[in-house]
Amino acid sequence: MIPTDLLDPLPLAQAMIRCNSVTPADGGAQAVLAQALESLGFACTHLRFGEIENLYARLGTGGRHLCFAGHTDVVPVGASNWRDNPFGGEVRDGVLYGRGACDMKGAIAAFVAGVAQYLAENPLNGSISFLITGDEEGPAVDGTVKVLEWMRAENHIPDFCLVGEPTCPVRLGDMVKIGRRGSVNMWIEIFGTQGHVAYPHRADNPIHRLLRALDALTSAPVDAGSEWFEPSSLQITSIDVGNTTTNLIPASAKAMLNIRFSEKHSGASLTAWVKATVARYADTFEVRSIVSGESFVTQPGPMVDILRNAIVATTGIDPKLDTGGGTSDARFIANYCPVAEFGLVGATMHQTDERVPVSELRDLARIYRNIVAAFQA
Repeated sequence: MIPTDLLDPLPLAQAMIRCNSVTPADGGAQAVLAQALESLGFACTHLRFGEIENLYARLGTGGRHLCFAGHTDVVPVGASNWRDNPFGGEVRDGVLYGRGACDMKGAIAAFVAGVAQYLAENPLNGSISFLITGDEEGPAVDGTVKVLEWMRAENHIPDFCLVGEPTCPVRLGDMVKIGRRGSVNMWIEIFGTQGHVAYPHRADNPIHRLLRALDALTSAPVDAGSEWFEPSSLQITSIDVGNTTTNLIPASAKAMLNIRFSEKHSGASLTAWVKATVARYADTFEVRSIVSGESFVTQPGPMVDILRNAIVATTGIDPKLDTGGGTSDARFIANYCPVAEFGLVGATMHQTDERVPVSELRDLARIYRNIVAAFQA
């Protein structure tokens, strides 16, 4: 028998919100989720890497395998002027409040409810699994990346993965993310010769060289975009010399920048481009980069059509397929299987008084139920 309280996403969403799981803490959130999944017949495996709690749960061993991916960790509360307890899970005027209501404990609860609704009426023909991490809002080192390595070793890689991030900008059902831009952060330091500002011929001002290099990097677009990606964006995020003296030419000048990029590039190719550009303006310099994630896109096809058709059937809205926004753990999953993202309206994620209408949460559960049904057909 399917527990009736799991047919509605609200009780589980409230229970998880009441767990203070500000990254990297778990606060008992995954234990609450595991208990719900075990009552549906899922086999749960708790995977701890470093200080991060992760959960993998699977029901079924054959047929087409659909995996739902999400995270139970949340960002800090921030400003203290919340109307209610951020971890209270209160419902007021038909709206659920709490940190994680939107991003993304609400979606996890909706997927559990969607699975429960399907199983209450149908036998399981394929496999359903959950990949849940506690490290999405943090460094993302000991979370989804490590779980995926374990899943590959244990033969749990799915045919398709759905990430429950809040993707909809205005109305539930209006957007599915089928890809994400890549992201690379870079640190540039140009070295010159320190000296007195009154005797510039005895010095080599690294600030002047840095400004010319940055102007060259930003004077033209990185690219013109592509079928699924808007033009890549290079943004300078800091220029600093740490100079507290008005008459000193400093010995070095530093800058930071971020590039959000399409499939036309890689983190390595963009780092090489920046180094070559800086080399035109400086003899001695360093460029250091960290790639947060490479770009990816899941081309429209039968799997994406299942998502679209389920959304249309439930909401009457044909969702836009999009690749904008920031990064998500889908960037790691894309290395293993096709992946797309669909979840709640993201208007209040990370905000004070984060919230979601209960009706929207229940509508999302019905959409997820239809997606599960389509994958089981």
